[in-house]
Amino acid sequence: MNTKAKRCIRDLIIFIILVILDQWTKYWAVQRLMGNDGIPLIKGVLELYYLPNGNTGAAFGMLSGHKWLFLLIALVVVVVIAYIIIYMPAKRKFLPMEILLVFIAAGGAGNMIDRFIQDYVVDFIYISCINFPIFNVADMYVSVCTVILALIVLFRVKEEDYTELEEALAAPFKKNKRKTDR
Repeated sequence: MNTKAKRCIRDLIIFIILVILDQWTKYWAVQRLMGNDGIPLIKGVLELYYLPNGNTGAAFGMLSGHKWLFLLIALVVVVVIAYIIIYMPAKRKFLPMEILLVFIAAGGAGNMIDRFIQDYVVDFIYISCINFPIFNVADMYVSVCTVILALIVLFRVKEEDYTELEEALAAPFKKNKRKTDR
C-alpha cells in the first residue's frame, strides 16, 4: 500500500473517531443534562448546560431554521476537504494542515448529522463568565482548528509550498483536460 493510501486511511479513521466522540458527547448531554440546571465544571466560568430546543442556526444561532442550506454547505465543505486531503502532497510539511482539515471536516459532519436526524444541533458547553453562546465539541473542532489553520497558512507556509499545493490540487483537472483534448 502506498503512502497516499495509508495517509487517507489514517485520516478516515481519525475522522470517524472524532465524529463518534462528538456524537457520544451530544448523546451524553441529552441524557444527563436535558431538563437539569447544568453541571458546573469551574464555578462561575465553565459549565455543561443543555440548550433547550437545540440550535437550528449556524454559529450563535444565525440564520435559524435553514436546515437544508446548512446541510448543503456542510456537505460541500466536507467533500472539498476530502478532495484537498486526497490530493495534498504526502509530505511531512503538509501534515499539520491535513490533520486540521480532518478535524474541521469531522466538526462539520458531526453537526450535519444532528441537523439531518433531529433538525437541530445539540449544544451543551457554556462559558458562563463571559456569557458566551452555548456550543458543542464539533463547534470546537471547527473553530479552534480553523484559527490554527489560518495562523499556519499566514505565518508558516512558504510561497513554494503554496505553489506545490496548488499544482497537486490542480493535477486531476489537468489529467481530465488532456483526456478530453484527444
